[in-house]
Amino acid sequence: MLLCIDCGNTNTVFSIWNGERFLCTLRTSTHHGRTADAYFTWFSTLITHYGIEPDITDVIVASTVPRVVWNLRVFSDRFFGVRPIVVGKPECLLPHPPRVDAGTGVGPDRLANAAGAFDRHGGDVVVVDFGTATNFDVVAEDGAYVGGVIAPGVNLSLEALHQGAAALPHVDISQPERVIGTNTVACIQSGVFWGYVGLIQGITTRIKAEYGRSMKVIGTGGLAPLFAQGELLFDTIEDDLTMHGLTVIHAYNTENG
Repeated sequence: MLLCIDCGNTNTVFSIWNGERFLCTLRTSTHHGRTADAYFTWFSTLITHYGIEPDITDVIVASTVPRVVWNLRVFSDRFFGVRPIVVGKPECLLPHPPRVDAGTGVGPDRLANAAGAFDRHGGDVVVVDFGTATNFDVVAEDGAYVGGVIAPGVNLSLEALHQGAAALPHVDISQPERVIGTNTVACIQSGVFWGYVGLIQGITTRIKAEYGRSMKVIGTGGLAPLFAQGELLFDTIEDDLTMHGLTVIHAYNTENG
């Protein structure tokens, strides 16, 4: 079985792939000080709770936080006897290498999104990924990541607003019933929700115009379903797109390594 690990700035996700489907998906906060033993204690406790007895034979890691990679390597080696594939490292082969400016590093999560999107939908797609940042990933006709957009994430924007304006409370994001808020919380929710709807519409429209081809827009990440409510922002929503991309990259390395 394959253990896929996607480590973002806020959360780290573990998913177990049996070759046909994901058996489970586990989520924890990202913390660079977490040791290999701590990862295993957390991991083994949860899979026991779910009644899963996985035989992990392979591990692949995509991490936007370089400092956690070492302990994830130790975790893989110590408890599964596996040297993990780390997306973005020179030894990790990509089905379709990115085409960006020379010397530019591309986030491993964006590479996984491109691989997953192309495998499921073919090329000419925009992936909108809601994480700590809101990323727009452009995947060309041949499957290569060719660039994109990075905007502040929704929760990051809410936190910045709360920290920067003493009189404004921290609120949870939701779709308001009306655009015009009649209290402080409703005003903030309206500004953030409809502001991001406008951001998504505006950026995807400009990407399509600049790209010059018909494109499919895919939403992924925790808040994608929320922003799909009542607005035609996405052609489809895929919660597991990044993880699926990791299985695609792993299979390519297995076949060509």
